[in-house]
Parts: sequence; C-alpha cells; structure tokens
Amino acid sequence: MPEIIRGFLDWRNLIDVLLIAVGFFGLYRTMRRRGTWKIMIGILLAMAIFLVANFLDLNGIKWLYSNLSNVILIAFIVIFQPELRKIFEQSVSLRRRETHDPAKALSQMIAEGLWHMAQQRLGAIIAFPGREPVDEYVSGGYTLDAKPSYPLLLSIFDTHSPGHDGALIVSKGLFTRFGTRLPVSESAALPEEYGTRHHAAMGLSEKTDALVLVASEERGKISIFHMGGMHPAENMAQLVNIIEAHWKNILSYPFAVYRQETRRTFVYQAAVSLALAVFFWSTIIVAQTELVEKVISVPVEYTMAASDLVLVGEREKELQLYLAGTKSTLDALKSSDLRVKIDLSAYGPGTQSVFITSDKIRLPKGVKLLESLPSSLELTLAAITEQVADITPQLVGILPEGLKISSVTVSPDRVKVLSPAPEENGKPISVTTTPVYLESIYKSSRILCKIIAPQTIQPVGRQWPDVEVDIEVKAKEN
Repeated sequence: MPEIIRGFLDWRNLIDVLLIAVGFFGLYRTMRRRGTWKIMIGILLAMAIFLVANFLDLNGIKWLYSNLSNVILIAFIVIFQPELRKIFEQSVSLRRRETHDPAKALSQMIAEGLWHMAQQRLGAIIAFPGREPVDEYVSGGYTLDAKPSYPLLLSIFDTHSPGHDGALIVSKGLFTRFGTRLPVSESAALPEEYGTRHHAAMGLSEKTDALVLVASEERGKISIFHMGGMHPAENMAQLVNIIEAHWKNILSYPFAVYRQETRRTFVYQAAVSLALAVFFWSTIIVAQTELVEKVISVPVEYTMAASDLVLVGEREKELQLYLAGTKSTLDALKSSDLRVKIDLSAYGPGTQSVFITSDKIRLPKGVKLLESLPSSLELTLAAITEQVADITPQLVGILPEGLKISSVTVSPDRVKVLSPAPEENGKPISVTTTPVYLESIYKSSRILCKIIAPQTIQPVGRQWPDVEVDIEVKAKEN
C-alpha cells in the first residue's frame, strides 16, 4: 500500500487518474441516458472482488480473472458498443466545437423547423427567455422538459396538436413548455393586420428580454421580436445567428445548453467518477506491483582487451535467465533490451570458468537475477602469432552446359594472419573467398572477391586484402 500512495503522488499518475475519471463520467452519463447503467454497477462489483482477491491472495479468483480478462474485455466492447460509440462521438464534438457545438446544432434545427413551417403556411411561435424570468407573464400550456428534436418541433405545431396555437418555451437547451399563452401587446406598435401570434410575441418582448420568433401562416414569413421591436427574417442563416447571439448575451452559451441536472448533482457525479477512477487505478497498481518470475533468452557478447589472445573453441551464444520483479516491469522487458557481457581482458591463455552474475547484465531497477542456465561458461583463450594462411576459392554450383573448368588461380594465394598456433599434426591454416557462382560464368573470367575467415583468425593489417579469382573455362570435348 505505501507503494501505491507514493506512485499516486507522481504528476503523471494524477493525470492518468483524471483522464480515467473523465472516461467514467462520460460512460455513466451515456449509460444513464440509455438505461444500461445497472450493468456498469455489476462491472464495478467485479472490480471490487478482484481487488479483495489480490489483497487476500485468493489464487482461485486471481486465476479466473487473469484467464478470463481478455474474454470479458471483448464482451464489454460488444455489449457497450453503442455507449462507447456515443462517448467517442462526444469527444470529437469537444475537439471540433465549430462543427459539433450543441448550441449551434439546436439553433440550426429550430431555424430549419421554423423556415419549413413558414413555407408550408403553418403558424408557430417560439420564445427564448433571456436573463429576466418569463414565468409570471406566461400561462397555461403543458410541461414538456424534452430534449429538442426536429420531429418533436414539427409535431408541437401540427394543426392536430392540442397546443399548436400556443407558444413553445425553449430554456437551457430544452423544450420546457408548449401551448402556453403569452401576454398580448397593449401598445400600438403593430398594425391591426397582424394576428394574435404577432401581438402576443410583441407583448412578451416588451415585458422581458426574451427572443420570440413567429412563423406566419397567412404570409408564409418569419418575424423576429426582441426588446419591443420587430423585424422580418431574411434567411435561415440570419435566424441561426440571432438565436446564437441571444444565448451568448444571456451568458448561457454554450455551457448551459442541455444542462439537465442541477449543479449539485453534476458535482456529485464528478466526485463519484473520480473515486471510481482512483479505485480502478489502485486495482491495476496492486496487480502490476505483484512480484513474479520470468524466463528470458539473452544473447552473449564477448569483449577482448588483450591483442595477443583470441577466444577459441565452442562458445555459448545465448543464456536462459530466470528473473524476478514486478509484473509491470517484467512484462515490458524484452530480450533485445538485455545483453550478457563477458569481459575477458583480465584472463590469460588457457581454459577459464566464467560465472554468470548480475554485474555482467544491465538489469532494470527492481529486477533481480535468480539463476542462469548455464550458470558458468568454459572459455578457452589462446595466444595468437603471425602466420601464413592459404586462400581457397569457394566455388558454388556448376558451369553452364557444354563448359568445363580448365584452371582456377587465386591472386594472392596466401595471406598473413594472426591466429593461434595449429596443433601438432593439425590441418594447415586456411581462409576462403566469398562465393563464386559458376552458373553465371559463360567464358573465362576474373572475379574480385573478399576473404572469409573464422573468428579466431584475424588479418595482420586493419582489413583483409581483396582477392582476384581467375577461372579459365573451355568447351567440353565430344
């Protein structure tokens, strides 16, 4: 537990927890709207059981979680695919405010609805309260408190709707009431030819700072009422701009749009999401800080400081290391990250036993070496002397049909090398050229080659000299 507290104080982990909390908050609100929040409670309960199993070291429960975790993750994605899709769509909306702004979408939808109704010669009146309350000036109607939609807007002012003659109130991003009666204007600002809707819109605009839009069924046009004045709407874009400007002026744009919960409820949900994020993060840390063991294959590198010695005989190229550490550290550890480095600079000629210890491996912090297979290496060092080695051409394949080799000459045919002295009655020292492929030779040729030599044989100079291989060919006799 102290490791968890110390890790939590790191600023990276704090950001990690906050981002997880935002994810939980968005997931909860999406699930609540879709009616699937009870499934989330079951998932949280499963997480609590896993945390308790880790603390109590219940191996059976831990085994089930570790072996079923991938299946559960796939099931989670399948079950909550609509909710996850909605969260991603909302995250894109946050990044691209100019194209996915909820206030802009709402104003666009209302403007399109009004414009459509005006063209269809359907009457409509929509009021957008400002800073001043309108409750004392409106009466009757039906409480709605519904999320706005285009079909709902058209159905409210359908001629068969019980409240189509009244006004629709749009407040805080919701259709709050419809079929309401507005106060009729008592001034003579409007001509007599305008009907009841226009006089009611003028009346509310005279008494409050509300914005009122009216679609006329007689004229097929839209009128805009605000602060006791009226002017016609020239186009749909103007309507959208006027609605958005109204929300900006009353300081409810864009944060108050679609705000269905009270501030207290919002804070409570955010606090619970943060607590769940800390709980989830702690669960992961408990699992990741568990000490485990791992076997990993690691390559071996040999370094020679003495210029008069060379490593001869068979040598191990890889070792099996048994390591211990936290699960997160070992999971991130790869064989390409490690090397066993054998420094032979302190050894002399003869066979040496080199034991594999942690100082020969650069292990990450918190990782310990338990065992190495093999645990030691038998290495033989031999003194090297200057000698002369024969150069043998490496011929591969056969000549094209009808040709045969007349002679092969290597120039130079011998080279000075540094090599351990050959054993008594042993084979003479020799090196080869790089492969010469006979299939591509159709006439006598001179080919430039490199020298290939075992690791125990080194050139006297800094590099091997180039070698020319002359191949004389002639036609076969019938």
